Amino acid sequence: MADSVKKEKAKEKKPGFFKGLKSEYKKITWPDKDSLLKQTVAVVCVSVVVGVIIAILDFMIQYGVDFMMSL
Repeated sequence: MADSVKKEKAKEKKPGFFKGLKSEYKKITWPDKDSLLKQTVAVVCVSVVVGVIIAILDFMIQYGVDFMMSL
């Protein structure tokens, strides 16, 4: 009996990979242009601020190490 169930499941036609991909692609909700622009500006600003903070910390640590080495 278990063999017949396995055979029936094997006979069922499965959708192809690209058909499944297409159906999943249709479910995506894309942001509108205004939202995309705001998010892009936010990411760029945060990246610049974090970069500046890292640069300041780098210079401070470098100065501290140079000071300690000169003692």
